[in-house]
Amino acid sequence: MNVIRFSDLCQQGKVQGQRVFIRADLNVPQNDAGDITEDTRIRASVPCIQMALDAGATVMVTSHLGRPTEGDFKPEDSLAPVAKRLAQLLGRDVALKSNWVEGVDLAPGQVVLLENCRVNKGEKKNSPELAKKMAALCDIFVNDAFGTAHRAEGTTYGIAEYAKVACAGPLLAAEIDAITKALAQPARPLSAIVAGSKVSTKLTILKSLADKVDQLIVGGGIANTFMLAAGLKIGKSLAEPDLLAEAKAVIEIMKARGAEVPIPTDVVTAKTFSADAVATVKKATEVADDDLILDIGPETAAKLATQLKAAGTIVWNGPVGVFEFAAFENGTRVIARAIAESKAFSIAGGGDTLAAIAKYGIEKQVDYISTGGGAFLEILEGKTLPAIAILTQRAQSV
Repeated sequence: MNVIRFSDLCQQGKVQGQRVFIRADLNVPQNDAGDITEDTRIRASVPCIQMALDAGATVMVTSHLGRPTEGDFKPEDSLAPVAKRLAQLLGRDVALKSNWVEGVDLAPGQVVLLENCRVNKGEKKNSPELAKKMAALCDIFVNDAFGTAHRAEGTTYGIAEYAKVACAGPLLAAEIDAITKALAQPARPLSAIVAGSKVSTKLTILKSLADKVDQLIVGGGIANTFMLAAGLKIGKSLAEPDLLAEAKAVIEIMKARGAEVPIPTDVVTAKTFSADAVATVKKATEVADDDLILDIGPETAAKLATQLKAAGTIVWNGPVGVFEFAAFENGTRVIARAIAESKAFSIAGGGDTLAAIAKYGIEKQVDYISTGGGAFLEILEGKTLPAIAILTQRAQSV
């Protein structure tokens, strides 16, 4: 994926005195009072903004927040809490600008935050009229929002079509490099962990990875469906019996390549789905009709950990059990620690995965943590992301 990199433009002295428009991903969770409860995405966006300021640019930054209605701005849609946190992190004032599409007054060297871009009419449908107006605001457009790279919207695609220069910010470029290293040029063995409640939401990912990986570890409700496909009973556990044929197909694709989908040999069960439910470790062949499987068992976790420690590359998406409940977190904790201890190049993504990484304190041991949820999943599916495709196209036309 060949794109123009903003870092290269800065090093070449092509940013001094320029108006830089950065599309960041500042979509952070907030509580009912409007306070930011987790600021990882804001912190991840700071290096690009600082890079632009250090290079002598005048900087505009925008992002979406939540799910606003186009043309109908409400107070809860405002990026005001983000502007406040960004100012703290940058150590300078960050003005918040509303109604900015028709023009933005900026002083040289200033940084401003442009109000929620998804309030603008035409943003989601990538209106050419809106895109041209936004492109006219800047000399250089920088996409640093990998989390939205799977969407062809005004601030992710349209502006990149019409801006004088369109390039990838450091966060987006790092995502491209990490994904290329993990999937296009992996060190072998390549292990992928795909977990979640439903096979249906990740079926295309499983099929895509089945052609690439040496080991495909499944967890959560997905593992239950694969256990069914392997002829095991799963009691009243979450599963999708109508997708058994698809699960069997993935197993067969892997088997034909000499690879495997490890099926749990033991599991942790409970009679109810609750934090205080009594946890019972059972062989995978001994699950009762009224059991809920809420985690992989210690024997399975230990086996997988040994294999992960011997991997060359690890791609991780999803915890393997209900790790939020102490009685059912062992599988995810063992997997997390094995990844941390492995010498493999590791890349992880997805909201629950990030929560598990934070819970077990292994942020520094995972080589690359993706900030994109849907975008990360679509890359795993083998899709070309629109926002990256347009940057690649612009790079070829230079």
